Amino acid sequence: MLPATIATTDYHTGGEPFRIVVDPPVPIPGTTVADRRARAIGDPDVQALRAVLCSEPRGHADMYGGFLVPPDDDGADLGVLFWHKDGFSTACGHGTIALGVWAVESGRVAAPGTGSVDVVVDVPSGRVTARVHREDGRVVAVDFVNVPSWVVATGVPVTTTRGEVTVTVAYGGATYATLPAAQLRLSVTPEHLGDLIALGREVKWALDGSEHARHPDDPRQDGVYGTIWFDELGDADGEVRQRNVAVFADGEVDRSPCGSGTSARLAVLDAEGRLRAGTVLRHGSIVGSTFTGAVLDRLDVGGRAAVVPRVTGTAHRTGEHLFSIDPHDPLVPGFVLR
Repeated sequence: MLPATIATTDYHTGGEPFRIVVDPPVPIPGTTVADRRARAIGDPDVQALRAVLCSEPRGHADMYGGFLVPPDDDGADLGVLFWHKDGFSTACGHGTIALGVWAVESGRVAAPGTGSVDVVVDVPSGRVTARVHREDGRVVAVDFVNVPSWVVATGVPVTTTRGEVTVTVAYGGATYATLPAAQLRLSVTPEHLGDLIALGREVKWALDGSEHARHPDDPRQDGVYGTIWFDELGDADGEVRQRNVAVFADGEVDRSPCGSGTSARLAVLDAEGRLRAGTVLRHGSIVGSTFTGAVLDRLDVGGRAAVVPRVTGTAHRTGEHLFSIDPHDPLVPGFVLR
C-alpha cells in the first residue's frame, strides 16, 4: 500500500532528471544492493512506489530516480536502487554524479570547502565512486569512477525496419548496443529523435535475448539495457569528440551524455586504439550538455580486456517535493502518455 506522502529531492545531471528518495516509505529488504534490486522487481509495493514517482501526473515517461538503501558494508557511504518508468536498472552514471553532489550538499558526507572528497556508492552492478570537487564551498565537478567496462562483441548484424545495421555491444555497468546514427542516414539531433527512439527500441529488443545480452558473471545483470546512437564530431588534439543519445529501457531517452553509456563507449574507443597517450572523450548529448571521459586503468577481468572508466560532469538541485497520495484517486499510481 502506498503511503500518504512521499518526500523527494530532485537534481538534474546534464539535463537528465534524478529524483532521490532518501527514506523510502516502503520496506526494501535484502542483504546487498544487488539482492535488494532483485527483490524489488518482484515486490508489488516497491513497484507501486516506483510507478507513482515516475508516472504522470507526478512524473513523466523519461523520469529517473533512486531509492537510497544501506550499502553492502562499511566500505561505502550509501547504497541505491535506480529506477525508471519500466523498472530497476543495474547502473546509472548520471544518478551517481547527482548522488555525489547531494551527499556533499546535504552534509551526508563531509567535504572541504575547496578540495575533493570521495562518495562511495554501492549500486546493483558493483561499487562505484563519485569524486566531488569543490571550490569556495561550491561543487564544480564530479568524477564518476565506474566498474570495469569492456567490449562484448563487434560487428553484430541487426535487422531494422530501415534495413540492416552493424553494432558493437559493450558493457559499462549495463549492456548497450552502440552504432553511428549515420548508418541509417540519421544524426543525433532533436529533429531525428522520433526515429532514433523507434529504431533504438528495435535494436535493443532484437539483441535483448541473444548471447550478447548475457552477463558473464551475474545473471541478474543479463539483458541489453539500451541503444547508443553517436555522431563523430571530429577529433582534436588529445580529444575524441562525439555526440550521443542513449535510448534505454523501453524507449526512454537520456538527456545527459549517459554515464554508464559513456563508460561503454570508452571501452569501445579504447579497444579501437583511439584513447592512447592520455586522450579523452568529449561526449556531448542531444541537448548540448557534455561529459568528459577517460580511461584510468586497463585490466583483465575473467579473461576479458577491460578498462576502468572515469566520467566527469556535475549535477544541480532542481527542487524538493512532498507528493501526496489520495487513496480515492482513481489514477494512482499514474499513467504514461506518449
